[in-house]
Amino acid sequence: MTARKRPIHRPSDFDLDVIDNDDDLFRWFLMTFLLGKPIQSTVAVKTWQLFLDNKLDFPWAIVQIKDRKLTSLLRQGGYTRYQHVMTYALKTCMQQLVDFYDGSLLLMIEQSENEDELSKRLQKLYGVGPKTAEIFMRETEEYFARRNE
Repeated sequence: MTARKRPIHRPSDFDLDVIDNDDDLFRWFLMTFLLGKPIQSTVAVKTWQLFLDNKLDFPWAIVQIKDRKLTSLLRQGGYTRYQHVMTYALKTCMQQLVDFYDGSLLLMIEQSENEDELSKRLQKLYGVGPKTAEIFMRETEEYFARRNE
């Protein structure tokens, strides 16, 4: 029996323009944060869509939502045993993003000299490990390529 390969998601699959739209860059980060956890990608995508539907597609919105409401939303998305851990991880990560980078991933990218530094900065955010950083950064190469032109 062979293991099923996880689908590879791209921002274009979700109509996101991560190069020219800071809001879409954050939406992509939120998607990669969910995809980077040990959960089925269909659950992550469904939950991400619930975040968008509930206007939780900005770091401040996630920081400000009540824990109970966020936990309920995660459960609705399919995080059945993991929702309390994810609530804490999401809120902590988003608070750090607001505190360190004014909630802007574009600012984080601009402050990073290269992709290695960006990866390190991403992984300093709570709940962002190497896999999440890798998924997110597949789509940020163009930022650094533009710098070198």
